[in-house]
Amino acid sequence: MADVINVSVNLEAFSQAISAIQALRSSVSRVFDCLKDGMRNKETLEGREKAFIAHFQDNLHSVNRDLNELERLSNLVGKPSENHPLHNSGLLSLDPVQDKTPLYSQLLQAYKWSNKLQYHAGLASGLLNQQSLKRSANQMGVSAKRRPKAQPTTLVLPPQYVDDVISRIDRMFPEMSIHLSRPNGTSAMLLVTLGKVLKVIVVMRSLFIDRTIVKGYNENVYTEDGKLDIWSKSNYQVFQKVSFTFCFLLKRH
Repeated sequence: MADVINVSVNLEAFSQAISAIQALRSSVSRVFDCLKDGMRNKETLEGREKAFIAHFQDNLHSVNRDLNELERLSNLVGKPSENHPLHNSGLLSLDPVQDKTPLYSQLLQAYKWSNKLQYHAGLASGLLNQQSLKRSANQMGVSAKRRPKAQPTTLVLPPQYVDDVISRIDRMFPEMSIHLSRPNGTSAMLLVTLGKVLKVIVVMRSLFIDRTIVKGYNENVYTEDGKLDIWSKSNYQVFQKVSFTFCFLLKRH
């Protein structure tokens, strides 16, 4: 019952405020009409001046009276507690009971969080749909104890994007040269030459490093058919240890 009374009082004040705005506009219009008509309907100049000043003052008093009335009614109308009312739930903000007053603000906050959750869930769904998940029938039958370790999946990125990233990295380090090739059509293979010290063969899966082979600068990195040799080790133990360290770190991550 208290809610109904509060709503009716506010609606009545709102209706009166609209009438006060109309009255204020009429008063202002009469002021400009008075200025437009000027001094008339009097024989002497002094009489016209007195009549004009009296009429003009009356119109200004009417404007001041209507403006004060509008300000009084605007305080009765009040301001909404939130900028985005949730339809009929906005009536909760009119509850005078102190322990129930925060209910509307909490409801609005939950509504905003729900919208954010829906937005981020849509982004996550789009990223997950781009992943290449490959499972064979044999893997589905393997028991949980003997199930092989799941291979990490990579985001499917266009080759042009990967090539652009590699090109930017090449321009960042002038003392290092990167030659990119795709012998298998999709996976990128990099031949990184660091000065006159060493050469590194990097096998990529999208933007993830799958395998690295470090060799000396004077060692041959190509096979007999002219392709990069990703299987043979370096003839120097120091580069073999560096390659082993790279592989160990890749397995850890």
